[in-house]
Amino acid sequence: MAMMTATELIELWITQLEAERVRLTETEPDTPVVASQGRLVQTVGGLYLYDFRLPADRTLSIDLPVSVVPIDEADTTEGIVLQQTGNRILIQLVDGLGHEVPSVTLVPDRAGLVSTSVSRLKDMLAKPDLYHLGPTERLASLLQMQAADVEGLPSASAVFTTVWSDDRSLRRQNLAQLAMELIRANKRILLISPDHQACDEMVGIVARTMKAGGLNHTTWITRYELPIASNASDIDLHKLGFEAQMHQFYAKSQGDKASLKHKYDRFRELAPFLSEKEAKQKDLDEIRLLEWRLVTQLRDLQVRMADAQKTLREFDQLTLFQRLTMQAIGKNAESLKQYCALYQGQMDQLNNELDVAKDRIQQLAPEAAIPRGKRAECQDLKEHIAKLGGTKKVRELLAAEETPNRQAFIQNRRLVAATPTRVASDPLFSRVRFDILMIDEAPKIDASSLLAAAGLVRERIIISGDPRDISTVGQWAVPQLASRAAP
Repeated sequence: MAMMTATELIELWITQLEAERVRLTETEPDTPVVASQGRLVQTVGGLYLYDFRLPADRTLSIDLPVSVVPIDEADTTEGIVLQQTGNRILIQLVDGLGHEVPSVTLVPDRAGLVSTSVSRLKDMLAKPDLYHLGPTERLASLLQMQAADVEGLPSASAVFTTVWSDDRSLRRQNLAQLAMELIRANKRILLISPDHQACDEMVGIVARTMKAGGLNHTTWITRYELPIASNASDIDLHKLGFEAQMHQFYAKSQGDKASLKHKYDRFRELAPFLSEKEAKQKDLDEIRLLEWRLVTQLRDLQVRMADAQKTLREFDQLTLFQRLTMQAIGKNAESLKQYCALYQGQMDQLNNELDVAKDRIQQLAPEAAIPRGKRAECQDLKEHIAKLGGTKKVRELLAAEETPNRQAFIQNRRLVAATPTRVASDPLFSRVRFDILMIDEAPKIDASSLLAAAGLVRERIIISGDPRDISTVGQWAVPQLASRAAP
């Protein structure tokens, strides 16, 4: 039988999943299940991780969306199943139900989960300009091979790399080394593992390898959804959780915004205060200049008065020639007395004006005085606001809503770790693209989820696992393959 192309294989899986959705909707609808003994495990940002006990005969698959209805049927919330161990189940909720929850009703939505996966596959075919099917073609070929043929494939090429080994720790370490090299090459990586526990383990191994290699793993790695383990490979997984990182980032952003608002309000308080002080200082400078002019005029009159009085005192002793010379310019004893009276009148007027000026100076001096440090503080605030684009830009920043932009945040991470079901069903992943797809335990992941994840990468797929699991697990079995074979 000829190999199908990626498009043909995707179309086949769309048909299969749509049939599955119809079956779940019409013949096997989801039945609610009562969960008891709920307790809050942890709260991170706007997400809550709860542990519940299920009846012994009920099993819910991982990443299954559920509606959680409390006993009083109020405040119904939505959640996602992260893990089931025995009859204990971990559910990630978007609303808190309190620390202890006696009982809730879980309403699973298997048909909805299948429907979102179908929508992603249909988008890949309907919008080829938004998805990249180059590396997907190589993956499609692999998914149709027999297990014996898979091991004979070349281990590395420009667009497809395989890390096959029966030693799980060895192949995971090889994946971690590849991840570190790709991050150093500034590549954006999507890392998927079959379940949340495996994802936590893989994240811990990659983070430990990066830490040993001198890279800050908390900056480059994010673990989508809440980690179910507190640490892995001596790495604190809570610091790598997407919700925790985003919450911390926006908490800091809110703190920065509050600090900026305080600085802006302080600047708006100081600016008019200093402006008023500067106006007072300008008035004070003008009055002081007037005072200096009055004092200069007064001193000039005092000199003239002193000369006139000296001449009057010495007038009788002056020679006839000196008296005649003075009379030629209109000066005699009587005129000198008149000059003295005139000078005295002008001096009295100047003294009155000086008194008024001094009173005004005494009044303006404290009004124009600027407390120590306020001018420098205002100048620093002015420079800070100018660097941000001015007061108008600052007002725009303060008025802007601080709504978390999940897409922008996840695009700033070099390695995003998630489960394939979440990648295929979460709308966020339809809007982000990666350079590399790394698949941990690939034979344990169903083919439709692998195809959905492969469409998000531009350059290369790295696939890892034990090839013996391909036939034993059977996740890659092509649906209705017999009907397509030529007779």
